[in-house]
Amino acid sequence: MSAAAQQLDRLQDEVDALLARLTDAESRWRPWTDPVATENYSSAINLVHYWALRQVDLRDLQLRLADIGLSSLGRSEAHVRATLRVVSAAIAALRGQGWTPEVQDCAAIAQGAQLLERNAVELLGPAAEDRAARIMVTLPSEAAGDPTLVRLLLDSGMRIARINCAHDDATAWKAMAANVRAAAAAAGRPCLVAMDLGGPKLRTGPLEPGPQVVRLRPTRNAQGQVVAAARGWLTSARRPARPPEPGLATLPVDPEWLANRAEGDELVLRDTRGSKRRLLLAAAAPGGFVVTTEKTAYLGTGTVLKAGKRDLTEVGELPAIEQSIRLAAGDIVRLTRDCTPAPVDDDQPRRIGCTLPEVFDNAVVADRIYFDDGKLGGEVIAVAADSLDVRIDRPAHGTAKLRAGKGINVPDTDLPISALTDKDVADLAMVIELADFVQLSFVREPADVIRLFDELRRLGDHDLGVVLKIETRQAFEQLPQLLLTAMRRNRVGVMIARGDLAVETGFERMAELQEETLWLCEAAHLPVIWATQVLEQLATTGRPSRAEISDAAMAERAECVMLNKGPYIADAVVTLDDILGRMAGHEYKKSPLLRSLHSWRAKD
Repeated sequence: MSAAAQQLDRLQDEVDALLARLTDAESRWRPWTDPVATENYSSAINLVHYWALRQVDLRDLQLRLADIGLSSLGRSEAHVRATLRVVSAAIAALRGQGWTPEVQDCAAIAQGAQLLERNAVELLGPAAEDRAARIMVTLPSEAAGDPTLVRLLLDSGMRIARINCAHDDATAWKAMAANVRAAAAAAGRPCLVAMDLGGPKLRTGPLEPGPQVVRLRPTRNAQGQVVAAARGWLTSARRPARPPEPGLATLPVDPEWLANRAEGDELVLRDTRGSKRRLLLAAAAPGGFVVTTEKTAYLGTGTVLKAGKRDLTEVGELPAIEQSIRLAAGDIVRLTRDCTPAPVDDDQPRRIGCTLPEVFDNAVVADRIYFDDGKLGGEVIAVAADSLDVRIDRPAHGTAKLRAGKGINVPDTDLPISALTDKDVADLAMVIELADFVQLSFVREPADVIRLFDELRRLGDHDLGVVLKIETRQAFEQLPQLLLTAMRRNRVGVMIARGDLAVETGFERMAELQEETLWLCEAAHLPVIWATQVLEQLATTGRPSRAEISDAAMAERAECVMLNKGPYIADAVVTLDDILGRMAGHEYKKSPLLRSLHSWRAKD
């Protein structure tokens, strides 16, 4: 027998052995696949097949299959058994046994993509004509009272509006949802509403507030010369108007006094340092005036503004400056069960509260703890009934600020808590009324999914879509079980919540984890939402980074991409819409699409 014939025989045996593994996996996973909804059963079996396939290191087999022009199995996610059977038939044909692929296998290869598309449309709504990935936008609180903002986002490319139940209240949620529905009806295009359940809040407690002061600071060049005056927004203290441009500090004043002002007026004041300063009412806008100054000014609650000797008013209530604790490697911070505002005083031991009491009952020495999306981190060095002492080791150099209300991750600590809190259960009735689908935060295990389904049935709902947010280490490690549990219901999907997931599993693993999640969900024919920090710099500053443009392009492989709120969110939606449209012509999932290229032309 020739070497080539021996190679084909070996390939046949290896592919047939892989097919046998699929049958074994079906038996092993039957307790998980039997409860799956009838419409999802074939997808659940394919998910199990993909799990079985990926238990083997296929790299050598892939190279040998590619060497003879056959599929290397690298695009088999959505149709594992069919791909292996067709490859087996091709090897048999090369061995002289004739080309006899099963008709149903060829049909199944096409069916995988069709099932995924069906499930994506049912959960996320129809995609745009030029691409498969929808755009989801987190609505800011202003969206409750500003239907124009919602319409702007919709016109820019938003197809799903996200309402975060961890913020605002039911009245605001109703107003946001109503504005979305009205904007969609007026535009004649669909826009769904997604609502996030808050989940168990693991956050830093409050710090004592700082002074009620705003700073107006002009922009100077390297020589200290003013190149742009500082700008603020003078508006009514009774009914403050939205600033006409992002980032303006708001100065509330008496409305009657404000009504007597005119563009071009000059105001004189003594700032909080006692320095004499002048503000020019540079431009009138609905609800107030843009004021400018070419010298740095600190204005506090009660600062007197004079338009004349007797024509004066005081600056109204200003928000307190947010305080922070500065920490460096080697510092120790005490995390306390007590969530009363902690002092910010360098002469006292650093401490801050934690909003989840279960942490103190379950953390042990040497457990890792991370704060604020991993910007700060350390290790537990002492445990008491009501406190944990944490030695900081991240960042390794320099200092970082720890503020109130920042997320805490405890990847080593087994917290015996449900992803569904009492507040979440109370919020569900409103979610069912307003939303097209609900997003379950901080899911850890299948029991979390089952409890959500039970609560939805208790409320009489059987149609609301459900998205599992994969943001904990435990969720990723149990992803097959979570997907199979979710598939007991129709209209389900997954969000890769990359912020918390990266903190819990390590930033260096994030690229690997998001790829594996995409593959597993494609095997289950479930749509994926790609989330966290997509075009974040653009949304917050108006200027994108090169890295985040590349990241947004990679997101096209998901069925939906989520943007967070920011002053320039409409610009971010337009940019993302353009990027996704361009990339859709080049790639579908892992497959390059070889459209004609017009980037290069032959010279005459």
